[in-house]
Amino acid sequence: MVSQAFEAFSHAIQDSIDLMNHFDALNKQPPPPEIEVLKRASLVMALAALETYFEDRIDEAVDATCAQSRAEDRLKTFYKQALEVELKSFHSPNVDRVKVIFKKYLNLDVTEGWSWNNCNPEQAKTALNRLVKKRGDIAHRSLRPIPGQPTPHAVKKDDMRKHIYFIKELVRATDLYLESKL
Repeated sequence: MVSQAFEAFSHAIQDSIDLMNHFDALNKQPPPPEIEVLKRASLVMALAALETYFEDRIDEAVDATCAQSRAEDRLKTFYKQALEVELKSFHSPNVDRVKVIFKKYLNLDVTEGWSWNNCNPEQAKTALNRLVKKRGDIAHRSLRPIPGQPTPHAVKKDDMRKHIYFIKELVRATDLYLESKL
């Protein structure tokens, strides 16, 4: 059974897919430079969906843990409030942040479950950190092409489709891992 966080993610990632579909609809030869923003926005939205998934999923797991626990209510309240405070500064879901928060609150290293066809946990961790860095560069430095100066695009169309696939698989693997451990 998939988590509520997974279901919410499946809805949210559609924004990233929609942006790429708009890019495709507007793309012609030569491609108008003003549509490049759609690919950059697609990456930002995809990582926002992933960040929200991780936040929602750990919150969901902590709620389930508290419901099953025989601990006093005040300990459960403290546990939940501590997570709530920590999630306020969780931004940018790089490997270290994800690993630390799941280890701290659930005593699980979710990165161990990051494997699927042709991807092992080490490859997934490297790819996630690369995407988070690229998202940060786009969000904080724009990486908007400068007219008259040929530069490689910050996000290539085919790469963006691969990024969306990767993020969807990462979420699926995380959800399956947590379901097996909780």
